[in-house]
Amino acid sequence: MPQLPPHLTPDLWLDQLFTSQEALRGGVVKRKIRDVERLAGRAAFVAALECRGFQAVENGRHFVVFCNLMPITRVR
Repeated sequence: MPQLPPHLTPDLWLDQLFTSQEALRGGVVKRKIRDVERLAGRAAFVAALECRGFQAVENGRHFVVFCNLMPITRVR
C-alpha cells in the first residue's frame, strides 16, 4: 500500500473532503472505501461525520456522504 505524501495528513485529507464546494453547499460527496481507509482510517472518518452531524451510507466500494442534517429516506 502506498504511503501518504508528507504534506497530506489524515486530518488534512478529511478537512479537504468536508470543505469541498459540494460539501459546503450541503450536497453529497462520494469516496471509495479503500481510499478512506488508506488515507484517514474508518474510525477517523466516522468521528468526522459525527462531529459534523453528517450521515453516510456504504454501498459496494463507496461511502456516500450526505453533508447536511436532513433525514435520509430510502426510495426503493
